[in-house]
Amino acid sequence: MSIYDNLNEQQKEAVFTVNGPLLILAGAGSGKTSVITHRIAYLIDKAGVNPYNILAITFTNKAAGEMRERVDKLVGFGSEQIHVSTFHSMCVRILRRFADRIDYDNSFSIYDTDDQKHVMKEVLKKLEIDSKLLKDREVLNAISHCKDELITVDEYIRDSAGDFKKQKIASCYLEYERTLKKNNAFDFDDLLMKTVELFKANPDVLENYQRRWQFIMVDEYQDTNTAQFELIRLLAGTTHNLCVVGDDDQSIYRFRGANIRNILDFEHFYPEAKVVKLEQNYRSHQNILDAANAVIRNNSSRKSKALWSERDKGPKIRFREFDDAYEESEYVSCEIKHSVREGTSEYKENAILYRTNAQSRSFEERLVRDNVPYKIVGGINFYSRREIKDLIAYLKTIDNGRDDLAVRRIINVPKRGIGLTSMGKVADGADSAGISFFDALDRPDITGIRGATQDKLHNFSNMILMLRAKLESEGVAGILDAVLDVTDYINLMDVDSEEEAEERIEYIEEFRSKLQIYVDNSEEPSLSEFLEEIALIADIDSVDENDNRVLLMTIHSAKGLEFKNVYLVGMEDGLFPSYMSIQSGQIEIEEERRLAYVAITRAKDELTVTTARARMIHGETQCNPVSRFIREIPTELFDTPPRAAKKRFDYGEDDFVSESFSRKAYSSDFGGFKRNPDPTPEVKKPFIATMAGIAKGVDLSTGSCDYGVGDRVSHVKFGEGTVLKIEDTDKDKKVTVQFDSAGVRIMYASFAKLKKV
Repeated sequence: MSIYDNLNEQQKEAVFTVNGPLLILAGAGSGKTSVITHRIAYLIDKAGVNPYNILAITFTNKAAGEMRERVDKLVGFGSEQIHVSTFHSMCVRILRRFADRIDYDNSFSIYDTDDQKHVMKEVLKKLEIDSKLLKDREVLNAISHCKDELITVDEYIRDSAGDFKKQKIASCYLEYERTLKKNNAFDFDDLLMKTVELFKANPDVLENYQRRWQFIMVDEYQDTNTAQFELIRLLAGTTHNLCVVGDDDQSIYRFRGANIRNILDFEHFYPEAKVVKLEQNYRSHQNILDAANAVIRNNSSRKSKALWSERDKGPKIRFREFDDAYEESEYVSCEIKHSVREGTSEYKENAILYRTNAQSRSFEERLVRDNVPYKIVGGINFYSRREIKDLIAYLKTIDNGRDDLAVRRIINVPKRGIGLTSMGKVADGADSAGISFFDALDRPDITGIRGATQDKLHNFSNMILMLRAKLESEGVAGILDAVLDVTDYINLMDVDSEEEAEERIEYIEEFRSKLQIYVDNSEEPSLSEFLEEIALIADIDSVDENDNRVLLMTIHSAKGLEFKNVYLVGMEDGLFPSYMSIQSGQIEIEEERRLAYVAITRAKDELTVTTARARMIHGETQCNPVSRFIREIPTELFDTPPRAAKKRFDYGEDDFVSESFSRKAYSSDFGGFKRNPDPTPEVKKPFIATMAGIAKGVDLSTGSCDYGVGDRVSHVKFGEGTVLKIEDTDKDKKVTVQFDSAGVRIMYASFAKLKKV
């Protein structure tokens, strides 16, 4: 029996194609790794290709290691001569031999992220550029993008003409490159860019590698950037013995520089290319594949294909809609427990997938309460994030100030110029006097600190005392906003990029939502009780550490994985797809749709999709329609068809009315959710919260507006909409707006800063 007998006809066609350019469009779960390894074996076994002349490239060391292992088992003797590696490790090997051809020493250093930051800090200092104007990591991100796109310093300088900020970045780029050159160093992006430069400047070196690697295979081709595309194009030379494997429908890394046009335009660059589509899926039931096909066919920038399976149709997709995120997480946790108890799955066979890391918090809390072992992949525990730990430390210090660790954590966050030496003196003085670290801040007689440094310590101590007074006078509800306001924490965060800033603000706003929900559900809310609740939820040391754990992850992290049961949560317009992508246009929406396709195709046996009618996001209640991606799936594929998108509020009433899956309508039954007879719709007030950090210095007691019900208004983030309701509250006017793109929003007038249009 031949090793090729287990391949289907399309797989055999790809494996048996030897010469010329070959594009293998490998749909999700279609066995692409098997095709790659079998094709390598065929090149050696049947086509007589020397293993030394084969190059196989992938993106991660893990993927390269797995490919190497499978090739060794399949090929056997001589397989060690096949060059299997990542792009970057291949380039390091080339540059170690020929870096002197581009005026570097072959013993160059490779700078990691910390090295790059150190260099850039020195560059900014040398050029006398204010760090408030440009942060080191912002400049490094811009330089990284340039190198991904093979944009040289000279080209960037020309392109920056007339743009003040770009000109500053250009000067930093120039000085940064001079510094690296002086230090005989490459950064990570240089490894690709400098190899391309080497090949173009030295045809003999390029020819050497073209003779060496006569047959090239590239995995995950949809994820390549411009530098990687050009590198492969040069290596393929005139023989064009280039096989690329990928799936344009799974191109989801545009934010990292991936260019989907590389795979879509492959036949443009190689008109003689043969294209083989792998559409048979070996992973999922047909109902799941039909749903994925229905979603992705709405994209215009794609190669036509449709997944199919020899497996049966399987169970229908479960669609569940809840009042809020807490009912959603309760349901998912109960269903997983029920599945494990019934013996239909193990914990590790269940995955909860979400669009953003901030969504993990409610699921973490529920799984901890239900004693369900879990692991977060590609992220960290919500309460272990730096910004959340900072804010908890502030709240602990305000609460009683006895937690020395909390005080020491935030005494210089944001930076106040209080150094480690001064902190050491305070600690020593506190120990000698037998008092807390906080109480020693205003005791120069025991710390020995005088002058400007003592003033800084006094100012910090005074700030905490003022916040304690505010807590006593106004209660728990506003204390977090007060901390953010007084410290200007959000504006002074040390971040790498706008994307990181947005992500960290998302987590802060999620924490605000947590505090608001606690206040809304407590008869006598207290900061001490809230902190105790947080401590219990954050303490996950008792969670089982073995591999049999439910996996929580973003959809980006789930690519390449598969699970028996997948829970795809938070499927609402505005969350997935995000408002930013909805407002940005077709390119962004299609990227989000590819992400939905990836999520759906992770499921092998059962797919559950959940939404919430009202969800607190960014510190305010949002009532969004079911995601357009779910509405693109034929209703017959669901056990309970999603409702058509419609308004979620009765504008004549104050209350939001739940129609199904409320806590009164459903009860937990041995881990599963069971319908109660003749449920009474639950009436539930929406949570009200303010937008994050945008109203610093506004006197809420004088909130006013120059618009009325029915007027058109505009918002800096949500665009234009119509005012539905304006209500007077103790401190401000509460405004309900139906935004054209962002749905219904409830906000305070002073914070919203709405403008009549």
